[in-house]
Amino acid sequence: MKPPLMSPELHKQFAKIAGKFSPSLQNALLDIGPLNIPDRRKGGVAQFLSRAVVGQQLSARASTCIWLRIEAAVRENQNQIPNFFCEDNFRSIQKCGVSRNKIKTLIHIRNAHEKNQLSDAFFKRLDTEARSAHLTKIWGVGPWTAEMTSLFYFQDLNIWPEGDIAVQKTFKKFIGESGEVTAKEGAGLFSPYRSFLALYMWRIVDGEL
Repeated sequence: MKPPLMSPELHKQFAKIAGKFSPSLQNALLDIGPLNIPDRRKGGVAQFLSRAVVGQQLSARASTCIWLRIEAAVRENQNQIPNFFCEDNFRSIQKCGVSRNKIKTLIHIRNAHEKNQLSDAFFKRLDTEARSAHLTKIWGVGPWTAEMTSLFYFQDLNIWPEGDIAVQKTFKKFIGESGEVTAKEGAGLFSPYRSFLALYMWRIVDGEL
C-alpha cells in the first residue's frame, strides 16, 4: 500500500482555509507546497512503537543516534527487534543511552508482540480510537505514542496530536493572529485531513519532517 498523497487540490483547499484566520499560515502552506505522509511501516508495529518510545522527549538528532546504537547492538547480539528487548539485554540497551523506564516499556512492547497483540491483521479490525485504547494498555505507551503510530504507521488522515507540544504551540501562534477561533476549532476546519496539518506544523518548526 502506497502512503497517502496530498493532491494539489487539497493543498489549495488547505491554503484557502488557512487564509480565513491566518495569512501567515496561508503563506507558509503555499511556500511549502503539498506534503505526503512518510512511509514508516518497515519492521512492523512493534519496531515502530519501539523507536517512537526511544525518541520520546528527545531531539530528532539525539533519537536517531540512540536508535543507531540499538541497531548496532542488535546486530552484534545476532538478534532482531523487538526480540532484543529483554531483561537479559538490559545493560546493553542502557549503554545505548536508553533510560530505565523506556527499557521497561520496550520489554512490554516485546511481550505484547510475542502474544500476537501487535499484528497488522489485528489492528486492521480496529478504528483509530479502539487502536489507541489497545496500544495505551501497554505499560509506558501513552496517547502521544499511540497518535504517532496511527499517523505514521497506519497513516490515518485525521490525526491531530493534542499532546505534541511543537504542533500545538506552533499552531496556536497562527491562531492567535485572528483571535476569532480557538486552536481546537481552527484544527477542526481541516478535518478530515488534520494529519497533513500536523505535518505542516512539524515542517515549519524543524524545516523538515
